[in-house]
This record gives sequence, C-alpha cells and structure tokens, in this order.
Amino acid sequence: MLGLPDATLACLFDLDGVVTQTALVHAAAWKETFDEFLRERANQTGTAFVPFDKVREYDRYVDGKPRLAGTRSFLAARGIELPEGDQDDPPTAHTVNGLSNRKNALVLEMIEKQGVQVYEGSVRYIRRVRAAGLSTAVVSSSANTVQVLDVAGIADLFDARIDGVIAKEQGLAGKPAPDTFLAGAKALGVAPARAVVFEDALAGVEAGRAGHFGLVVGVNRTGQAQALAEHGADIVVSDLEELLGK
Repeated sequence: MLGLPDATLACLFDLDGVVTQTALVHAAAWKETFDEFLRERANQTGTAFVPFDKVREYDRYVDGKPRLAGTRSFLAARGIELPEGDQDDPPTAHTVNGLSNRKNALVLEMIEKQGVQVYEGSVRYIRRVRAAGLSTAVVSSSANTVQVLDVAGIADLFDARIDGVIAKEQGLAGKPAPDTFLAGAKALGVAPARAVVFEDALAGVEAGRAGHFGLVVGVNRTGQAQALAEHGADIVVSDLEELLGK
C-alpha cells in the first residue's frame, strides 16, 4: 500500500523539499546572496534595485539545479553578464563562482545554526518503502547532502547517494537532465522503468520524465501543483504520507 506501480523495485528521492525542509534554507540563502549583489550593482549603475523573488524566481531559475547552473540561470534571466571566475573565488567576488560560493557558505552557516528539520511524513513513507523490500537512493543537486543527512540523522534511510559531489566526480549533467537519477537507478542495479522518482522541483520532475522512469511523483510544497504536472509529474501530492494506503 505505497501508491506505486507493481513492478517497482526502487525509489529515488530528492532531498531538499522532499525529505528535508532545507529547500527553505536554500531559498533564503539564494535571496540573501542575490539581494546583496543586486543592491550593490544598483548603487554602482544608478538603476533601481529589484530584489530576488524567493518564490517565483527561486522556483523558475534555481530550485533543483546545481548551484552554478542556478546562478547562471538567474543572472541570464535578469540580463546580467558576469565572468565565470574560478571555483576557489572568494564569496565576495562578483563572478558566477563567487556568488555561488557565497550562497553555499550561507547555507552551511544556516544549517549549523538552525539544524535540519525533516518532513516526518516523508520519513515514515521511506521507512515503509524499505520495509516492503524496495531499494532507496537520495538524488540531490546539493554538494552538502552528506552534511544534511548526518545532521538530520537519516543517512540510514538510503542504500545509495548521488549528489552534487558525485555528479562532479562522474561528470553527470545536473537536473533537468536525467543523468543523476539514472545514476541513482544504476547504483541500485535497477532499470529506470522499475524505479520511481520523488521530486518537489520543476527541474527535478523534468529530469524524471526525461529518464523514462516508471513513475514521477511531484511533491507540492509551495503551491505549484499544476506546474509540477505540466513539467512531468504523473501524480502530485502535498506530502508522501498521502501515498500510504493507496
């Protein structure tokens, strides 16, 4: 009674926004990073300061994507060109890497201060999935996945991990490309058609659809149920616990 196709052998879970409430932390960190940059840019150019919209622009340009891709996407949407810079750029550098490093530093600071809250319904669902004999993997664009899992105390919920660190090591394209989810299925030894993807980000459900998985479950945390369906979710729920008993 898990709401899954009978042929399902594995479940692939995004982390931020599906299992943990860290999507809110990421949104806050992106807003602080971009607002600081945009305000300084407005002062230098004599133009109006238009703050980062942590709902609309977060969902459209950065949510679910690798950090650098999110930075590039938002800047392009605003018509702003910055040098790429280097991965070791300081957080104060006005480069794509510098802004991305600033955002990451803020996320780590927030996690250290606030800890990590989980979605209890998701944790209960994953435990039921494992009790039913299905394999599980966490598939996240975040390079901080290990830290988040450890702080939240839920590393034991997953048989495999594909995250931003592993994606970089293996040269995997980030969401909305299906590469990381396909790598998750491969790590579990399961064909995509027999695995189910759980995602809250538009880029993530696009990745699930592109990978031809057995089912793509959209998790609607921010009132974007219709958009999740339009981008590739087969079904949309507000919490994974809704699937129990189906």
